[in-house]
Amino acid sequence: MGYKAGIWIDHRKAVIVAVTDGGTATSLIVSRAEKHLQRTGDSPMKGRFEEKRVPADDIRQRHLTAQLNGFYDAVIASVRGAEALLIFGPGEAKGELKKRLARAKLGSRVKRVETADKMTDRQIAAKVHLYFAE
Repeated sequence: MGYKAGIWIDHRKAVIVAVTDGGTATSLIVSRAEKHLQRTGDSPMKGRFEEKRVPADDIRQRHLTAQLNGFYDAVIASVRGAEALLIFGPGEAKGELKKRLARAKLGSRVKRVETADKMTDRQIAAKVHLYFAE
């Protein structure tokens, strides 16, 4: 018998709440995606910009994409048995996850995608529980 799951996601972490007849279970998946290093121009205080300190933009983007792909794969693996999914979160990660679920032939299980601000684990669990109780 399948279960229903809610996923609060951003590029840093995913909180997954599984709702079954026996109750709810919460799990956390942390992303290893590193924040982009900032490029700065010449500064009178710091001297000339040195190219070797910060990798090229395309290299950084490929590295970030590879890290996020691994993160999304871990999230998809943890909800593969769910019969219905609610995805919510503050940024672009929820849309990216929905596209990845569609490529994994799980897109029909996504019932709703919505924007939500930062939430505590208890708030996330309560939102998922209320959504699937309706």
